[in-house]
Amino acid sequence: MPTTAAPPSAAGHPSDLAALLAGCVGDPARVTVDLPRRVASAHDASPYLFTPRAVVRAATAAEVGALMAGARAAGLPLTLRSGGTSLSGQAGGDGVLVDVRSHWRSAEVLDDGLRIRLQPGLTVRQANARLTRYGRRLGPDPASESACTIGGLVANNSSGMNCGTRDNAYRTMESLQFVLPSGTVVDTAAADADQALRAREPALHAGLLRLRDRVRDSPASRATVERLFSLKNTMGYGLNAFLDHTAPADILAHLMIGSEGTLGFVGEAVFRTVPLLPHAATGLLVLPGLAEATDALPALLAAGARTAELLDAASLRVAQRSPDPVDALRGLRVERHAALLVEFAEDSAALLQERTAAARPVLDRLPAVGPTTLVRDPAVRARLWHLRKGLYTAVAGARRPGTTALLEDIAVPMERLTRTCEGLTGLFDRHGYQDAVIFGHARDGNLHFMLTQDFDTPAETERYARFTDAMVDLVLDAGGTLKAEHGTGRAMAPFVRRQYGDELYDVMRELKRLCDPHGVLSPGVLLEDDPAAHLRNLKSVPEVDPAVDACVECGYCEPVCPTADATTTPRQRIVLQREIALAAADGDEERRRALEADYGYAAVDSCAADSLCVTACPVAIDTGAVMKRLRGERHGALSRRTGNAVARRWGSAVNGVRLALNTAHAAPASAVRAATGAARRLGAAELVPAWTGDIPRGGPARPAPRHPAEARAVFFAACIGSVFAPEAAPDGAGGSAAAFLRLCDRAGVPVAVPQGLADLCCGTPWQSKGYTAGHRTMAARTLEVLWQATGRGRLPVVCDASSCTHGLSQLADALGESERARFASLRFVDSVVFTAEHLLPALPAPRRIGSLALHPTCSTVHLGIDDVLRTVAAAVSDEVTVPDSWGCCAFAGDRGLLHPEITAAATAAQAAEINGRGHDAYASCNRTCEMGMTRATGRPYRHVLEILDAATS
Repeated sequence: MPTTAAPPSAAGHPSDLAALLAGCVGDPARVTVDLPRRVASAHDASPYLFTPRAVVRAATAAEVGALMAGARAAGLPLTLRSGGTSLSGQAGGDGVLVDVRSHWRSAEVLDDGLRIRLQPGLTVRQANARLTRYGRRLGPDPASESACTIGGLVANNSSGMNCGTRDNAYRTMESLQFVLPSGTVVDTAAADADQALRAREPALHAGLLRLRDRVRDSPASRATVERLFSLKNTMGYGLNAFLDHTAPADILAHLMIGSEGTLGFVGEAVFRTVPLLPHAATGLLVLPGLAEATDALPALLAAGARTAELLDAASLRVAQRSPDPVDALRGLRVERHAALLVEFAEDSAALLQERTAAARPVLDRLPAVGPTTLVRDPAVRARLWHLRKGLYTAVAGARRPGTTALLEDIAVPMERLTRTCEGLTGLFDRHGYQDAVIFGHARDGNLHFMLTQDFDTPAETERYARFTDAMVDLVLDAGGTLKAEHGTGRAMAPFVRRQYGDELYDVMRELKRLCDPHGVLSPGVLLEDDPAAHLRNLKSVPEVDPAVDACVECGYCEPVCPTADATTTPRQRIVLQREIALAAADGDEERRRALEADYGYAAVDSCAADSLCVTACPVAIDTGAVMKRLRGERHGALSRRTGNAVARRWGSAVNGVRLALNTAHAAPASAVRAATGAARRLGAAELVPAWTGDIPRGGPARPAPRHPAEARAVFFAACIGSVFAPEAAPDGAGGSAAAFLRLCDRAGVPVAVPQGLADLCCGTPWQSKGYTAGHRTMAARTLEVLWQATGRGRLPVVCDASSCTHGLSQLADALGESERARFASLRFVDSVVFTAEHLLPALPAPRRIGSLALHPTCSTVHLGIDDVLRTVAAAVSDEVTVPDSWGCCAFAGDRGLLHPEITAAATAAQAAEINGRGHDAYASCNRTCEMGMTRATGRPYRHVLEILDAATS
């Protein structure tokens, strides 16, 4: 059968293709053939690159079926894409790319958490967050759980560190709803699913029966399938379904698991969950070598170890280079050593104690180099796991610019694990991969190895080809599988025949033909007859900016990015820079201009610059900071001088904005809309918002100076509370600053307010817009005043807006090194934290309410105070609810005013969740975030301290 779809016939021109696909979906706006969107969507975590001809955001199973038919009519292949974290090239294609993440994020917990119904766009972490309150989790536990989606988990038959082959996606799936390329929708939860499949797809139903009997009736085929699927194995199709199940509908559902989007689209899955084991003890066992480590495994597993992660000598050397290596590696001269990171976990402390006590004799008999201590302290355990999970960060972050980080995985029988590790090490040496490391899930014979590779020259590509061929020989000679967890993809598709043999490969080909007779779904993924296909369509990774060059395009940043559903993600902002550089290098000026023209809004201006991306990035890239810098680089000399002048006269500027807001509210709304619209058309779109009636009036003046003799802190009332009136007091009274001071008075905790506060700021307005001179001016003035007011750092500075607390903590970065050192002893504390620690114990018992909807902010994440915010909210409410779909609101100071579409997209899911039930109060801890959530939900969000103040007055 052909490996690619037929040549284009129905949609030769982009506009024709767009029209064809628009007829397949309910909203034509969800179809794009624009170059920037196609290029941005092309990149995934793999080393492969295919630029689609169209990108479509499907919203229903019927739409996906129609798009399959549309792609077939156009003679184009269709690729299903969710998280784009796949490492083997299965998330990209050069035809129609269908996004099944944006509109596919629903979850329904069933039977008190024993089961869960999930759509493909939800991440594994988001699914588990819904199960945690029931003491359950999904069986598969991939390391990429923060970013990989349920769609990928199903498509790749994900497993992980703990689940082995018992609790992977294949074993824990209860039912699927999927769409075949013909458009037929199959729901295996229905009692008559098999009869329905036979009625609607008789040829497919009969063909599955033939293939089932063909595999079962061949002793050789049966033996091969049983041997390979006794291991973790995601190479080729899951032929074990023909042995494990009898009815064609059940067989097909289990074949969908691990099919990588080549047989159909899974729109919904119901999984059986597993218990969440909250009590754990972890230890890093350093052993003389790989043989000693692998020899130790059977006894450790028999003693009840649930996790056993292997680290080779190269991994230990990388871990030693950490700024703060764990105690077991300090002073160790690593030669041929290896280590096992083992963990015991149970559902009670007593059971854990019993388990670890029983394991002690096994641990004591190990030929360990150092102690065999098992620790329960969460902080110490987190450091040990950071060592293991940080290997990817360390190697990827230190690689030479312009190279790609490749993370591969294999599995071999346990008795051949040592020999395979040694063989891989030999291959690394022979082919010049000196920075390669080996680690993995030793309990399953599952090894990961990571190396860095340049694909920009034929010689480098040939080196990679020679290594790959030798690695394939090594693994298959050991009776192993070339893909254990990451899916076959394009990387290993040419080797499926070698692993399974001609007979079973022909079974797979026939399965593909039965399900997808026209070869529409992801040709070249999973099955490929061209032996060199894995060496083509490889990415080039040009150097564009030292701040982003370490990006491995993994997509971990995307779930936390508030603009992901509106414009671009951090990954896309970076890959667009790379594509612009490649276009320039190739002399393709038309392509370069098209990408650059789009980049200003889609990447730079629309970025919320909340920097949540850095909290998720494995190589610590702060794309938000880069976008702020790019904003600054666009400013001319006059603009920079103006920004600096505003910093010098900040008090007057704030008063001017307050007056303008109050005047706007007094004027006819039509006149204000006309005036702001004209200003934006004249070039002030990044300074003047389009007027809407929900923009608040000007707020109250900042507090007058206070100088109590025994002050416990210096209060820095944020200017944003003066710019905008609080939600509950549109006449200008109240607000978080006044509430905080009343709470301090009520608790008998004196705080000072510095002289000249009206002219001071945390610097965030200048930092976010890239006005570096103005930022520096404000930093110097504000820090000098606070230095004196705090007695040179003796007292903490307390701020009543979380983003401003965060801004103050970064303010010294705007200054020179000597000035930064001078202000190093200044301590900045958010008012929520100060309240929890110093005020709550001394306040009268609050009058409690029944329920409160709470919106943490991106800054509370950066400050690490989400739990403290919950504590303060719980002081006034019996129930505190943070939406499962919580994310940054993207109001971002003024972004929500200047680009309301960004906040609308960022808050849509959580607003719907919040409005699904009523609450007695709605709270956050930052005025503009309160504005954003009020706009999104239609509910009055107030600072949590305002609610506490009212409850204790």
